[in-house]
Amino acid sequence: MTPDEGREVARGGHDLPEPTAELVAERTGMFGAHGTGDTSGYGGLVRTVTMPPAAARPYGSWFDEAVDVLAEVLGEQGVTFGDAVERVTVFDPRRRDDVDPGTDPSDDAELTLYVAREHLVPVCQVLRDDQDLRFELSLGVSGVHYPEDAGRELHAVYHLTSVTHARRLRLEVTCPDADPHIPTTTGVYPTNDWHERETWDFFGIVFDGHPGLARIEMPDDWPGHPQRKDYPLGGIPVEYKGATVPPPDTRRQYS
Repeated sequence: MTPDEGREVARGGHDLPEPTAELVAERTGMFGAHGTGDTSGYGGLVRTVTMPPAAARPYGSWFDEAVDVLAEVLGEQGVTFGDAVERVTVFDPRRRDDVDPGTDPSDDAELTLYVAREHLVPVCQVLRDDQDLRFELSLGVSGVHYPEDAGRELHAVYHLTSVTHARRLRLEVTCPDADPHIPTTTGVYPTNDWHERETWDFFGIVFDGHPGLARIEMPDDWPGHPQRKDYPLGGIPVEYKGATVPPPDTRRQYS
């Protein structure tokens, strides 16, 4: 039996239910504005905010091998994979078109590991240094704010690339509003220095151990973190061709 045949037998031998996404919130209108008397029709928009479900094994492609290698190396360090990685997800654009979940993911599929913040640095170290993983390049850190995601309102997303194996991997780490702290990864990926500064500047995530966590886009005395969903719209008057455009929160509203 070839490995591929064995994989097909494994897939056919388990009648697993299709995982469902976790509903976080349901939002109406546009940009979170309410009660504005808007007549454009955008006020009637309704959309759900969900977290992707955990993927079922086999993940397909090189994903299973990478997860297994990471679990093995962490185990040698005395860290249980289930403690370090809270969830594994696989996003494949083709799955939106009724593609058989048993098929291998496409080249556009994305593997994401949801890592517990206290294990972030050791996981990054293994992903960078192990010869079978070699995710030696971090392309940055992105912040996301989910006010309704109780206990994990702030998310930091890391985009890793293996130049050696031509692979991409994403890490996602969460922390609560009440304790917005995540360890810095600059000791593993020095290029994350300015990216972590930007994520702190806009979202308020404190990267503990960062060599110089200061604002990088906004002025040093700017109050708050302007890309959070709960940040007031505000604004400043803008002069344009002799006219003044008032801030969004003071513009005329429909009655």
